[in-house]
Amino acid sequence: MVNVLSIQSHVAYGHVGNSSAVFPLQRLGVEVWPVHTVQFSNHTGYGAWTGRVFDGQAVEEVVDGIADRGVLGTADAVLSGYLGSADIGHAVVGTVGRVRAANPDAVYCCDPVIGDVGRGVFVRPGIEELMREVAVPAADLVTPNHYELDLLAQTTTRTLDEVKGAVAAVQGLGPRVVLTTSLVAEDTPDDAVDLLASEGGRHFRVRTPRLSVAVNGAGDAIAALFLAHWLDTRSAGEALGRAAASVWGLLRRTEEAGSREVLLVAAQDEFVSPSRSFPVEEV
Repeated sequence: MVNVLSIQSHVAYGHVGNSSAVFPLQRLGVEVWPVHTVQFSNHTGYGAWTGRVFDGQAVEEVVDGIADRGVLGTADAVLSGYLGSADIGHAVVGTVGRVRAANPDAVYCCDPVIGDVGRGVFVRPGIEELMREVAVPAADLVTPNHYELDLLAQTTTRTLDEVKGAVAAVQGLGPRVVLTTSLVAEDTPDDAVDLLASEGGRHFRVRTPRLSVAVNGAGDAIAALFLAHWLDTRSAGEALGRAAASVWGLLRRTEEAGSREVLLVAAQDEFVSPSRSFPVEEV
């Protein structure tokens, strides 16, 4: 049994953060220990929500309780996403240190949520620097989108070679595996989107048809799925192929239904038996 400690936001209605990451992991047979950094009624994209934001101490208290069960050493990975504050970020990295002390083979997968094309940087001031200087250097795997990759590498990339250079710069911070999502390079067709998984000096690309759906939570799901498949295969290329197929199927089903929320439950078969697969090309 694989155990993942997932420290992310949580919403009661809809699917973002832990509400998007936990179920796909469970559907793949992974035991998940979710620790919530916020508990909201719904994601903030609706413009109105209720609930509260937790602080770093609240996260640490929950981790203390897990540690008291004597099970931290059985955690195979820590997964984190959106960080609402610096103290949450430090609590996450501190937790990673505690897990590694109990199990040196455990890995940390950081989804460095900072911003996106069209929206710019949408996290609080200081979070971008926290990601670059604290969280990403502590990680084994990171899953930025193209915009975030450029921010972390402090460059602008348009060609595939430039993207590879940015990946190398991010790997130079610490992570050995980089999954770049929503990648649009000069050679990406207008009707497609690329994903690039990089590890050990090798780069693997999957190209999927562009969908016209824009929903929250898809990035949280692909980070979780990529981590699960990497833990299973220890291969960035294989993990990329599996995760990309599942998320594309999930988004296709969501688009067909015209849903504002990603159809995580209705399309759950996509996690174990994707309806369509895509070739993984070493580039």
